[in-house]
Amino acid sequence: MGWLITKYLITAAVVVLVSEAAKRSDKLGGFVAALPLVTFLALVWLYVEKQPQAKIANHAWYTFWYVVPTLPMFLVFPVLLPRIGFWLTMLASIGITVVCFGVFALVVRQFGIELLP
Repeated sequence: MGWLITKYLITAAVVVLVSEAAKRSDKLGGFVAALPLVTFLALVWLYVEKQPQAKIANHAWYTFWYVVPTLPMFLVFPVLLPRIGFWLTMLASIGITVVCFGVFALVVRQFGIELLP
């Protein structure tokens, strides 16, 4: 149980670090948020918990492919925010990401990469 609490505390600290950096500087906050800190933590947790190397490698592999279709949302978000407000922009961003992911999954399937079960 202590290990689980430690994982939660360290992971939460990363989120707080990103939000605090963003309050101080837009560029610094964006830079820190763009770092794959959550992925690094997940890889460390998998390694420390003695998961097989194949599982750890697959996590990194699929993370790459899942990140690509999220990128358009980061371009659309600042355009929509002043026009439709925060919450509608969040909803639209989720919708855009889901659509991009579906299209992307269909495209990469043609190259033998299965992202959907």
